[in-house]
Amino acid sequence: MHNTTKILTFIACAFLLISNQSCSAQSNLIEDELQTVTTENLRYYLYYPAEYDSNPNKEYGLLLFLHGGGESGAALDEIKKNGPPKLLVEGKQFPFLVLAPQNPHKRKWWNTHAVVKLLDSVVEENRVDKDRIYLTGLSRGGSASWELVTQYPNKFAAMAVVCGMAPLPYAHWIDKKLPIWVFHGDQDPVIPVEESDKMVAKLKAMDYDVQYTRYKGVGHNSWERAYTTDSLYVWFNQQKRN
Repeated sequence: MHNTTKILTFIACAFLLISNQSCSAQSNLIEDELQTVTTENLRYYLYYPAEYDSNPNKEYGLLLFLHGGGESGAALDEIKKNGPPKLLVEGKQFPFLVLAPQNPHKRKWWNTHAVVKLLDSVVEENRVDKDRIYLTGLSRGGSASWELVTQYPNKFAAMAVVCGMAPLPYAHWIDKKLPIWVFHGDQDPVIPVEESDKMVAKLKAMDYDVQYTRYKGVGHNSWERAYTTDSLYVWFNQQKRN
């Protein structure tokens, strides 16, 4: 009986000790609040269609282009090496405005909130049809494009992603009415083609409007073929949000 009493006393003391520690820990849980502000400096190119000035009463579509990691944190003219900016330098004409910002960070993902702030500012300051805002990006910019349409599902009329990647759950957050065109090379050593395979399969299973161009024998530079596909820009220009 004497030993039993000691054991019961020990258990009781241990329980009180644990209870006191729990109460002590809870008493240190302080509720507070801090407002944070992030400033991002985005340099960009903005292209106007040739007829823009001669048609002062007409609204135009706008294509937002997000470059890849290789052009991040470098001289602004680096983004002229690929995609629509490269085509513009070569003399191609588009029927819509083209906005091409630069990611200022060499090894950081796009600040998508800052990109949308820039986009909204350009739209407000120009004659842009808000129902005809298009989105495209390659590699890191393609991944950012997936992110943008999940965060801002009501902003874009169509999206084209070139060799990008995104978590599969993103598929549930994209506007089901958004037309999507995905491009990827099946020999991509940087972002495996399976990233696009799985996302496209997921979207099709959920009855999204998605088409897929899967280049055979092409590596990471699938953008060289994707952005020289004239039908891509015809397709963009035909899209409008309902």
